Amino acid sequence: MTINELQATVDRWIKEHGVRYFDELTNTAVLMEEVGEVARIMSRRYGEQSEKESDKNKDLGDELSDVLFVLTCIANQTGVDLTEAMAKNLEKKTKRDSERHKGNEKLF
Repeated sequence: MTINELQATVDRWIKEHGVRYFDELTNTAVLMEEVGEVARIMSRRYGEQSEKESDKNKDLGDELSDVLFVLTCIANQTGVDLTEAMAKNLEKKTKRDSERHKGNEKLF
């Protein structure tokens, strides 16, 4: 699925099953909540915190998909073409950081 297809699929899902988009501020809060769920898994499963029994069955892929879904909702409702935005962002990063990380001793 391309990013454009993702945006269209999410838009169709919202219209068929979600009635309408939550407003932008609500979706921003929902995004933070979903990112928090990813952070909880990461800190407990891959970080130094111990994983609670109730967290052991959490699916990281599912939680990342929740983040992507809400992020896509925000892009759709604010008129952001994520394909175009990502291309511009990668171009910016390439210009700014093309050599920066190669000299970072911490990465070797």
